[in-house]
Amino acid sequence: EVQLVESGGGLVQAGGSLRLSCAASGFYFDDYGIGWVRQVPGKEREGVACIRTSDGTTHYADSVKGRFTISSDNAKNTVYLQMNNLIPEDTAVYYCAADTFCPGVTTLTADFGSWGQGTLVTVSS
Repeated sequence: EVQLVESGGGLVQAGGSLRLSCAASGFYFDDYGIGWVRQVPGKEREGVACIRTSDGTTHYADSVKGRFTISSDNAKNTVYLQMNNLIPEDTAVYYCAADTFCPGVTTLTADFGSWGQGTLVTVSS
């Protein structure tokens, strides 16, 4: 059974930083697409970032490029999302998600097969 457990959310001022962690289990971590999806109530889920754990290939939404960095520690079965220069529009519930590949052809989507419970990130202005 795939399990994804997020941590690291919280309240931060605009311009600040947060790091989210996702501890994964129940699948072969070294050959998977693991990413972060965020959702604001009343809006569609947005694929934020994804990493292919086999070779470290990364994908980002245009809205976070240059500010967010996704990384993985395969020895710890953990994926991180370093979020810098946060803006109020980044406020959302952030979900760790996984699938056999990072979804989307030219643009990252939110079509992952497995999900964590989510962690709230609030950016105050």
